[in-house]
Amino acid sequence: MKFLRSLFSASTLLSVSIGAVLNSGCTTVVIDEYRRSNGELAAGDTVVILGRRHSSEYETEPDLIDCVGQTLHNPKAGVNVIPEQQFVDALYPWFEPRTAPMHIKSLSKLMDVPDVRDRMEKYGVKYIVWIDGNTETTSSAGSIGCSIGTAGAGCFGFGTWDKESDYEASVWDFRDQELSGKISADAQGTSYMPAIVVPIPLIARVQNNACKGMAAQLQEFLLPPQSASR
Repeated sequence: MKFLRSLFSASTLLSVSIGAVLNSGCTTVVIDEYRRSNGELAAGDTVVILGRRHSSEYETEPDLIDCVGQTLHNPKAGVNVIPEQQFVDALYPWFEPRTAPMHIKSLSKLMDVPDVRDRMEKYGVKYIVWIDGNTETTSSAGSIGCSIGTAGAGCFGFGTWDKESDYEASVWDFRDQELSGKISADAQGTSYMPAIVVPIPLIARVQNNACKGMAAQLQEFLLPPQSASR
């Protein structure tokens, strides 16, 4: 029994050590950009990052929107982002999923409402970025079995699963009432879960990598050329 306990402890320690070194799977990210105009962010201007949630089949994840907003927010570089929930609450009910403008022409009509126009100008909104899409598990394979006995507990097996992120950001110029461009992020990755006594998750951070790629491209997109090169 003492030998088994020692073996179990040694295996656990080895698993944790391996997990600390190999703590992520592989991810590939492809970013595409369509630009109709250059960025014009000036001092005092703000950006709003909003998620599309009009579809009954899926919703753009709030944590993805938070990630893009927090990564993009960089006052020193000249990018100030209003948190999504703060903006939606301040403009209630005009940017709820059932009432939010779906096209730039709808935004023009919305600006005819004095209260909405005043609040948008108060916030200094220059760009509204709508992100549409989601991350989903596309396939999985393998199995892991665990058991508990008098000699201790342990797991054995191997599992793997693939995830894919597909997002598109539409950049609306609020003041000029036009579509400035679009940025798409397509990320794919495979996660692994080998288990010898203890499962070791090697997670592919697909959504997080799509977020970082899109945020970096948005910063380059929104800032004037001379500012983006800083």
